[in-house]
Amino acid sequence: MAQGRKPVGVIGTGLMGTACAKRLLAAGFDVLGYDVAAPKLAGLLALGGRAARSVAEIAGSCDRVVLAVFHTAQVEETIEGPGGLVASRPRGAPPLTAICVSTCDPDRISALAARVDRGRLRFVEAPVSGTSEQTARGEALGLIGGERAAADEVGDMLDAICPRRHHLGTAGNGARTKLAINLILGVNRAALAEGLVFAERMGLDPAVFLAVARESAAYSQIMDIKGGKMVSGDFVPHGFVTQSLKDFALMAEQARRLGQRLPLAETYAALMQGCVAAGEGELDNSVVIREIRRRIT
Repeated sequence: MAQGRKPVGVIGTGLMGTACAKRLLAAGFDVLGYDVAAPKLAGLLALGGRAARSVAEIAGSCDRVVLAVFHTAQVEETIEGPGGLVASRPRGAPPLTAICVSTCDPDRISALAARVDRGRLRFVEAPVSGTSEQTARGEALGLIGGERAAADEVGDMLDAICPRRHHLGTAGNGARTKLAINLILGVNRAALAEGLVFAERMGLDPAVFLAVARESAAYSQIMDIKGGKMVSGDFVPHGFVTQSLKDFALMAEQARRLGQRLPLAETYAALMQGCVAAGEGELDNSVVIREIRRRIT
């Protein structure tokens, strides 16, 4: 770390927060992390990061913070709540910049960005398209929303987390783009799982079939990212079932407001609900293949 350079904060050190921290540490940043579940800090500490005791400590020690919490309410609470970033920021300090990589309700994120006191905090919406593993490798795509000037000021951090990115306009558009992308990804995961089980039931070797499918017109990146996990039964999480279900609930809410049915998304959500009912909520979302198998008559 350069002499006198402040650490950057990471609030939420689950899969995505730890992946972001790994990228930042590799780029030479000093990372100070916090999570309400203290055991989740272990991964950050193993990478060489440091642990904070509270959001308030982050607000007092850092000028730039990554938010990688689970859902919109946690983003709002972390920024605006008692003991949150705004309330805890020392008077007279320059505005803190919060980079939110969480997948959130786009309308609530838009409203949050509009009402926050810019003299206290600048909000950069930055959900990423990609698994935590892809993010850790620098392969995720950043979906940036909000003031371009604020995003440009944290360009060095965004370069570390998501070297590929698009600025999509006002805050909320990053989440809107992420939800539409995740709808396609979820349906692709379910289609791949169903195709693999179908091939297996017809007597084909699923590993051989997957290799052929990856060279076929049916190819999608999902085959590379999730295919091997489905075939081998390796469901160590790179993206939780519960996370997928949360995202699809956000899609459903947006669709209700727009008066649109999402029949394929509804089917995928039902599959994820089946996984949760089977106790698989904290496994990788590729475990959808088990739910497909459970539906064999």
